[in-house]
Amino acid sequence: MNYVYILRSKSNSERFYIGVTRDLRERLARHNAGEVSHTSKYGPWEIRTYTAFSDEGQAFAFERYLKSGSGRAFAKKRL
Repeated sequence: MNYVYILRSKSNSERFYIGVTRDLRERLARHNAGEVSHTSKYGPWEIRTYTAFSDEGQAFAFERYLKSGSGRAFAKKRL
């Protein structure tokens, strides 16, 4: 499975991060350990939501969409 996930910073609730991974628990642990440069500054993180995809291409396409302007608006309103 491939997971598209949205993280929310516990230290700054206005900060979100969108990513894709095959192992959600391990990836969250890496974010919280400060091993990911884009998220190390605003940790710790919690999972806001995630979606599982069996097709890797669809997962990456959905991640790209969520990072777009309309995707961010969709996520803010619906996820």
